[in-house]
Amino acid sequence: MKGKEPGTFKEGPHRLNVGVWFSTFLPKYPVSYYISFTEPIKAISKFNSEASVKLRSSIRTGYEKHTVSFKKRWQPGFNEKNYRTIAINFRAEKRFDDNYLFYPQIWQHKWLYIIGLNYSMTNGNPLGRYKLQSSTSINIAGHYDRFINTRFNAQQRVPLGSGFTFKGRLFIGLSSNNSAPEYLFSRSLEPYTRWQRLGTTRARGTIPTAWMHEGFIQIEGGADIRGYTSQDIKQLNQGKAPIYTSMGSVNAELTFPNPISQSMKKIPVIGGLFKLNSYLFFDSGTSLGLTNREEGRVLSDAGPGIKLSLNIPDYLGQSRGFAIRYDVPLWLSNPAKGEPEFKYRNLLGIGAIISF
Repeated sequence: MKGKEPGTFKEGPHRLNVGVWFSTFLPKYPVSYYISFTEPIKAISKFNSEASVKLRSSIRTGYEKHTVSFKKRWQPGFNEKNYRTIAINFRAEKRFDDNYLFYPQIWQHKWLYIIGLNYSMTNGNPLGRYKLQSSTSINIAGHYDRFINTRFNAQQRVPLGSGFTFKGRLFIGLSSNNSAPEYLFSRSLEPYTRWQRLGTTRARGTIPTAWMHEGFIQIEGGADIRGYTSQDIKQLNQGKAPIYTSMGSVNAELTFPNPISQSMKKIPVIGGLFKLNSYLFFDSGTSLGLTNREEGRVLSDAGPGIKLSLNIPDYLGQSRGFAIRYDVPLWLSNPAKGEPEFKYRNLLGIGAIISF
């Protein structure tokens, strides 16, 4: 259920979003809910440069989270693609049921009381469009240790002409040694606390469990050294926790034209929403060696891939949709024991590693 003040569009006051779920099977907690309420602050808001306060609460899939946040957006002129946002939030969260999890060993079960700071910026420069994102989470109270976790992500798009485009990404993630395990970093997968954002990864079963256990699925996020997904999943299947307090990586993709994509563009309406990109990719990264449990090797991979994406921009022009990738990491610098460096490996990816 969504609500808003009559006569306004999505930028109006009193924006309400509520969902309630009733289980057909009766677990310990058969009812789940999600509710958010957003109120603009008129005194410091302008056209497409809104400031707002949001209240959000949810209990679902064995995870409880309650948040109050302030967000401010700055957009010069009428180009929705160029903007900056800053957000500050305070949230309380706790995992209370492991039945929904693919890998329970990653999670702890104490309340976290976190201050979050987020910044994002997207604009153009002489090379093309770029995007900067940073987020910091500071646990300040509760029965768990105090910790700080921060992430930085920079992306650059460079059109080369004739349908060729280069896309580059730099990622750095740092976390204190006593951080909650679900906030730590993986070589190939999104940090596990962020799996709660998407319906596809919030609970096991939406993605077939057998696919996950085979190492066939990669969840975009973090260092994104995609060719090592199978190795990380194998360790998770054994009850281990391949997580690190620091990771740094670079990701690159060279997109090239393909006839299917050109044909899709000609389809009325749908052609403007769906895209099928073909590309060559290269990933390389390593933990930054801040603790003695960090892995010091530089890990790299390369190969071809295709990505099908659906994008329906929101009223501010920001991307809103999903992406599914099929990647073939033909080369790994550090393959599993007994495997050659060059081998046919396939991977189904959820999300765009470089989101332009």
